[in-house]
Amino acid sequence: MREPEPLNAEFFCTSCRTPFLNPRPLDEEGRCARCRLGITGYDSAYAYGAYDGALRKLIHVFKYEKVKPLAKPLGRLLSLSLPREQRFDMIVPMPLHWRRLWSRGFNQSELLARVLSKATGVPVAMPIRRRRSTSPQAGLSSAKRRTNVSGAFSLKRGKSVQGLRILLVDDVLTTGATAAACALILKRAGALHVSVIALARVDRRVAILNLDREPILLSVSGSPSR
Repeated sequence: MREPEPLNAEFFCTSCRTPFLNPRPLDEEGRCARCRLGITGYDSAYAYGAYDGALRKLIHVFKYEKVKPLAKPLGRLLSLSLPREQRFDMIVPMPLHWRRLWSRGFNQSELLARVLSKATGVPVAMPIRRRRSTSPQAGLSSAKRRTNVSGAFSLKRGKSVQGLRILLVDDVLTTGATAAACALILKRAGALHVSVIALARVDRRVAILNLDREPILLSVSGSPSR
């Protein structure tokens, strides 16, 4: 298997780091429409690579075949995507609902967060719980994904994130709806800043080809099965 490659693009949103084929979707500050409208919910997002090829295979083996030792090398890749100038007070793994945690046996985001914590010295904390199970996000539109996870998270009793800069860890970033819902709870609880970091993100860039004056949309990669 080839080594996973970092996500590469000439044009990125300066906030959510979504890759684009050209600068047209970006404003003068380099922000995409979703960030301008405040849909993302978090302040910035980072990912090591695209959810494709070798990286996608490794994530599937790690998460679905339960090869937990992969957390260490994958966590190292995760740390490579974090800008060194950024400072955080707390690393928060994306929480799983207790049923999903029970069936899988571990939270893959927590294992990645532990490796990232060792690399950065930032402590891991679990101030958020997933209070209801949600339907799979695969196949849903961006709007339906946001509706699906609305109200899914809450702050644990006795936990405080007031004034903190938080790094939220997930394995795959698709539309960012789940991360946005979790970030919203942290912001409402007083978090000063919430960034999201993921091993991979779905590359939604499309190439528009004009063949016989009929536009054809070609997807660069598919959506993850989660």
